[in-house]
Amino acid sequence: MMRTGTAKWTAADIGDQTGRTVVVTGANSGLGSVTARALAEHGATVIMACRNLAKAQRVSGGIEGDTEVRPLDLSDLGSVREFASGVDRLDVLVNNAGVMALPEGRTKDGFEMQFGTNHLGHFALTGLLLPKITDRVVTVSSGAHRIGKIALDDLNFEQRHYRRWGAYGQAKLANLMFAFELQRRLTAAASPVRSIAVHPGYAATDLQAHTDSWQDRLMTVGNWLIGQTPEMGALPSLFAATSPDARGGEFYGPDGLFALRGHPTTSGSASSARDLGVAQRLWDRSEQLTGVSFP
Repeated sequence: MMRTGTAKWTAADIGDQTGRTVVVTGANSGLGSVTARALAEHGATVIMACRNLAKAQRVSGGIEGDTEVRPLDLSDLGSVREFASGVDRLDVLVNNAGVMALPEGRTKDGFEMQFGTNHLGHFALTGLLLPKITDRVVTVSSGAHRIGKIALDDLNFEQRHYRRWGAYGQAKLANLMFAFELQRRLTAAASPVRSIAVHPGYAATDLQAHTDSWQDRLMTVGNWLIGQTPEMGALPSLFAATSPDARGGEFYGPDGLFALRGHPTTSGSASSARDLGVAQRLWDRSEQLTGVSFP
């Protein structure tokens, strides 16, 4: 169980990961690089699935442990399929990569960039890799899922006026609903694989520096005032990826005030994240849009 009181779960509590293979998306920076480093240093073979290969190689070179950089662009379903075809087996998939509050844009396949990258890319990747996964899938959501709404009739902002934070909220809510629905389906299939959702609280990473707006400067101040380190922000992911006590269908995040910072604990979610009807319809639409059906 997660320790409480003065003795709280930290990266020092990660058990020996020797013999385990883990895929971490977006491992070239921020929470992903911290996650990859901690797992490799505890013995795991870490496949760093990244769009920016040069940056990923630099990060990999500074990690003591077994890492391998492979190309993956979650905004391109062709890249997702190519990456998945090159993975023979793995124990853990960490769906970590993401973009936040970008100006309106489209993926290579024509999806709204945030929904397409954060949700549909990871949905397709998980579906393609699931027959090869032996242990668990960890999907990184955000407290911003609370501002999201799943617009099933306009998921890609083709009719609605685009709002960057509304789009981000929808994508992060979709991440969380996907993680919950995946666990329900795994349970129904009597699969031993676990699906676990996490969020980092407010972690000071370079994610906040890519909105291409004045908000970058505002969030830089936020990083300084209330943000916790990437090492702390990655703890929920590391707990979910390694702890034998991490439960499928659970949502883990920081234990501090407003779940912005602290050590891993179970986290509350918006009631919308538990809407079974919307989750099932979102799943069906995600299969239609990506062309990926789960086994």
